[in-house]
Amino acid sequence: MPASALMNVMVAAARKAGRGLARDFGEVEQLQVSIKGPANFVSAADLRAEEVIYRELQKARPDYAFLMEERGAVEGRDSSHTWIVDPLDGTTNFLHGIPLFCISIGLEREGQLVAGLIYNPISDEMFTAERGKGAYLNDKRRLRVAARRTIGDAVVTTGIPHRGRTGHARFRQDMDRIMPEVAGIRRTGSAALDLAWTAAGRFDAYYERGIQAWDMAAGICILREAGGIATDLDGGDQMLAKGDVLAANQAIHKAMLPLVNSDAQPT
Repeated sequence: MPASALMNVMVAAARKAGRGLARDFGEVEQLQVSIKGPANFVSAADLRAEEVIYRELQKARPDYAFLMEERGAVEGRDSSHTWIVDPLDGTTNFLHGIPLFCISIGLEREGQLVAGLIYNPISDEMFTAERGKGAYLNDKRRLRVAARRTIGDAVVTTGIPHRGRTGHARFRQDMDRIMPEVAGIRRTGSAALDLAWTAAGRFDAYYERGIQAWDMAAGICILREAGGIATDLDGGDQMLAKGDVLAANQAIHKAMLPLVNSDAQPT
């Protein structure tokens, strides 16, 4: 379907930033062999991508507010609209030359997520959605969540807490409950791609704790427009505030919720 003026703005910003990230990704692969390592380079790439997105979105919608990973909150004259942006989700993958990372741009209007875009510039896959208009891959294929209804057939994706993050013991408790129930568990290293791939039916469910609004805002919109359900891990609608999310179709979501609920106890 033809993209709206709003989505055209988002697509243009993502593609412009994506060209820079793709060039930087080629450079960071070469930096792997250096003694200094690519960490500083990746930080610069992240900042450059965010600056491009900020500049392009502000030019098109100068009054909107921003919530961005690097800049944080930027007030706008129009307080009812907020762009929620992660310019490089999957930084560790990028750092190691793994082509699983993306740009994530969401738009919140009066507290509701109304548009989302997730773009992997290496695979050139762009997932987009506007509230009430459906979700699409590269503006051609309509996205639908997987139709599986039995948790035993489900492939679940999640994030794993790494060094420097809390939640290691809780993650092991989650795995004790989930592993015996599902067909497989995966980790891509990008929360935004996990949500996009769940919307596309590649994964049957995604859950994670301890993530930020910019990691999931766009993906939640895309997932919902693909027919899925996204809640916090208590089954409510406070994902961005609580920093946790469970996304799946209705049947798998119902089966997964008791396994990841914040009050659940290990078996």
